Amino acid sequence: MRDLLMNISIERQEKCLATLRVEIPSDTVAAEKSKILSQYAKDAKIPGFRPGKAPLQVIEKRYQKDIKEDIEYRLINQSLQESLKKESIKVLDFGNAEKTTFTAQGSFTFETVITLAPDITLPEYKGIAVTVPSLDVSEEEIHTQLEGLRQRFADFTNVEGRPVALDDFAVIDYSSTLDGKPLEEALGRPAGYLAGREGFWLKMQDDAFLPGFAAQLAGLELGGSKEVAIVIPSDFPIEELREKSLHFQVTLKEIKQQELPELNDEFASKLMGPDKTVNDLRETISEGMKANKKKEIDDMKINQLIAHFDQLVEFDIPESLLQAETQNQADALVQSAAQSGMSDEEITGQKDALLDTASAQAKTNIKTNFILQEIAEKENIIVNDQELVQHLMAIASRRKEDPTKFIKSLQRGGQIPGIRNSLLINKALDFLLEHASVAETTATSSEA
Repeated sequence: MRDLLMNISIERQEKCLATLRVEIPSDTVAAEKSKILSQYAKDAKIPGFRPGKAPLQVIEKRYQKDIKEDIEYRLINQSLQESLKKESIKVLDFGNAEKTTFTAQGSFTFETVITLAPDITLPEYKGIAVTVPSLDVSEEEIHTQLEGLRQRFADFTNVEGRPVALDDFAVIDYSSTLDGKPLEEALGRPAGYLAGREGFWLKMQDDAFLPGFAAQLAGLELGGSKEVAIVIPSDFPIEELREKSLHFQVTLKEIKQQELPELNDEFASKLMGPDKTVNDLRETISEGMKANKKKEIDDMKINQLIAHFDQLVEFDIPESLLQAETQNQADALVQSAAQSGMSDEEITGQKDALLDTASAQAKTNIKTNFILQEIAEKENIIVNDQELVQHLMAIASRRKEDPTKFIKSLQRGGQIPGIRNSLLINKALDFLLEHASVAETTATSSEA
């Protein structure tokens, strides 16, 4: 098809949208129609005529609807490809052709609303400053891990004959009120663990549950009840409760004391197997922490790179992409919340907060994706077929699936381009990390 005979116009709109209008001249339409008729003539089986001998007028009349659809399909697709070359545009979605018309003069016209990739002005992306903690594992960190292991394998004994004290574990039943009404009634929606629990284990420390809660229970006798008043912190996740006074009706059911195991070779053998010592346990913890730190530091570098671009670069994001990614992020947050033990009521109560988080993360994800693709293009970073196949075969191997069948299933599902793009994004990130200016701080990874 000769693009110089095709009339193409693009009218840009907001949010990366544009209206593409195309007019294809009558001689081009006639040539395409002739090709299609010839193909139908070869394959058509029409009573009274030998195969391939039926007149074209008869074939056109018999298959009029199908031929018209085929002509439209071919003309539209060919003209869309020509528009890419002629206009030098990056199209994410060509949309659906509308106002398709065969004019009296024999030409063909249509228009479609297309989604364009955003125009991005990149800042300097080599030498981005990145700050990370040291990979070294301190004695204090090893000690903290060892104490955590002792906590996990502690025994608990019932305490009688004295009131509950700080550092005990209190097993309590409780309910709550706001302005004299049950919390969920006053709030008008589920309040999760704040509303009440039975058999709840509370570590009697100030930072457990809510600030000041444990201190007010100290001194309560076994089986006794007490009202605890707490002013909710100003940064609490449920906005309606911030700086409000909640009243908890608490009953102390049990008092338990934690008994930690001795940190000796016997404890190490229990965790790691016969003949293992505390030194073996310390070495294993140190190696594991170094591996975890390396992953954390790699993640920190990437997060700082993403934050760098997120702050410096702004551009329009296609609304359709933003909506789809927001839904993906919201689904992931809901799934994560459910896996962490939140009930459906608690998740529903956090709906607005979840959607706000999902929307912000979706915008960052899409911006980052476009920016990294732009960098990959500027640096001639590509993912060749060999790299793609090796990656897919590795996935199939991990899943213990036949590689050929696995790859074909991905092709049928149209997933290959997305996987190739993910690999491209990772290579662009590797490029940025390789050229980043990395400085080490004295902070631990958790503090950073």
